[in-house]
Amino acid sequence: MADSDLTAIRRKALRRGRMSEYVAAAFLMLKGYRILALRHRTRLGEIDIIARKGDLAVFVEVKARRGEAAAVDAVSIAAQKRIRAASDLWLARQADQARLSQRYDIVAIMPGRLPRHFIDAF
Repeated sequence: MADSDLTAIRRKALRRGRMSEYVAAAFLMLKGYRILALRHRTRLGEIDIIARKGDLAVFVEVKARRGEAAAVDAVSIAAQKRIRAASDLWLARQADQARLSQRYDIVAIMPGRLPRHFIDAF
């Protein structure tokens, strides 16, 4: 496969990932969450979505896959550690961090279906 083909495939995957994050954010807003950040980057890693509902900070990993199980399984132990470390940095910068509870969720985006929200997934 030529380099240009790989570049096109990567670009398509990035677009699909970004679109999935927007869909997941809209879905969470419909469920009453306030979106604080999309693709929040820290030196320790990236968090797809940071949302809040009352005193609960929710760190969400978004996975676009054909099925729910594949989406949940795609969040590896290493990815979970990276997301937790990045969330600790984000929380440390919040003025009201002592009041906040935290939770780690997964939103699965599947073709032709509504998103599936896995609460407290890891």
